[in-house]
Amino acid sequence: MRQRLESAGALVRDDVALADLTTLRVGGPAELCATCTSTSVLVDTLRILDSARVPTLVVAGGSNLLVGDAGFAGVVVRVATDRVEFQPGFVRAEAGAVWDDVVAAAVGEGLGGLECLSGIPGSAGATPVQNVGAYGVEVASMLRRVRLLDRRSGEVRWVPPEQLGLGYRTSVLKHSDAALVLDVELETRGDGLSAPVRYRELTRTLGATEGERLPTAQVRDAVLGLRRGKGMVLDPADHDTWSAGSFFTNPVLTDGELAIVLERIASALGAVDVPQFPAERGTKLSAGWLIERAGFTRGYPGEDAPARLSTKHTLALTNRGTARARDVLDLARVVRDGVQAAFGVLLEPEPVMVASAPAR
Repeated sequence: MRQRLESAGALVRDDVALADLTTLRVGGPAELCATCTSTSVLVDTLRILDSARVPTLVVAGGSNLLVGDAGFAGVVVRVATDRVEFQPGFVRAEAGAVWDDVVAAAVGEGLGGLECLSGIPGSAGATPVQNVGAYGVEVASMLRRVRLLDRRSGEVRWVPPEQLGLGYRTSVLKHSDAALVLDVELETRGDGLSAPVRYRELTRTLGATEGERLPTAQVRDAVLGLRRGKGMVLDPADHDTWSAGSFFTNPVLTDGELAIVLERIASALGAVDVPQFPAERGTKLSAGWLIERAGFTRGYPGEDAPARLSTKHTLALTNRGTARARDVLDLARVVRDGVQAAFGVLLEPEPVMVASAPAR
C-alpha cells in the first residue's frame, strides 16, 4: 500500500502521532500518514484507499477533532492543498488552505463578507462541513458552491449549497465519509466594506449600529481582538488555545422545552436574564452561559488538572500540556451531566470523535 500511495504522489510516513495533527494535541498514533499537496494527488490517494477498503481518516487543520488515545488503525490522509484564487465576486480555496489565511487574503484584496469569521482555526474545506459561524455570520450565507469527491463512485463534481443540508453547525457532510470537500467557492463584496454587522458584542466593540457596514480590516481586527480575549485564536504558548474551540453546541429548544428549562433556571437561580436567540427550529440558548451557571467556572476543575475549562471561556475544554483524550472526555462528561442535572438541558459535543468512546 505504501508503494501505491507514493506512486500516486503522496508523502508517506509511518507511525505518526495524531496529537501533532490536532489543535487539542491529544490522540494516539496512526499506522501510516499520507500527505497530499495537490488536489489530484488527494483524489488519487483516496481512490486507491477506498477501492482497497482501507480505513482512512482525513485530516486538514485538525481543529474540530478529538482522537482517542489508542490512535487510528488505518491510514491518515493529510490534506495539504492550499491554493487560493480571487475571481470577480468570489474567492475559491482548496480544502487544505488555512481558513484564517483565506480570510486575511480576502480582506487584503479589499473583499468583504468573510471578516466576521476571522481567527477561526482549521481549513477551508471544513467550513461547509461544520457550517462554521461566528459573530452573526455563517458560511452558509456566502457559500457559492463546493467541489466534492464522491468516495463511493470516485466522481468529482461541483455541488450547490442547497444540496448540503446546511444548518446550525451541521451539514450532510458532517459525521459521514461519503464525500470529501476538495474546493470551496465563497461570494464576496468588492467595495472594501464588511457584511452588515449585527452581533451585539461586535457592534458594541466597534461602536457601530446594527446593520452598519464598516471597512473589512476594521471588523477583522475587532473580531480577532474578541477571539483572543476568549482564547479562541491559536497560540502555541497559550494552553487556553489547546482546544477544539467551542466543545458543545448551543442547544436549540422547542417552545415547550424552553418553558420547562426557563422554569428550572428560575427555580435554581431566581430572576435572571437568560440569553436567548431565535433559531430555525426554536430558541437557541447559550451553552457557555448554562455551563457557568451550573457551577463550572473558568479553569474548572483546577490548576492541577490535565484537562480544564479555559480560563477565558467556559465553552472550551483545554489541554494544559499533559492531557490525554480520556481526560478531555471525562471532563466533557462531568460538564454535560452537571448542566443536565441543573437545568434539564443535554449539551451535544461539537468535535468529531475518532476512535474515542463517546461520553456516557
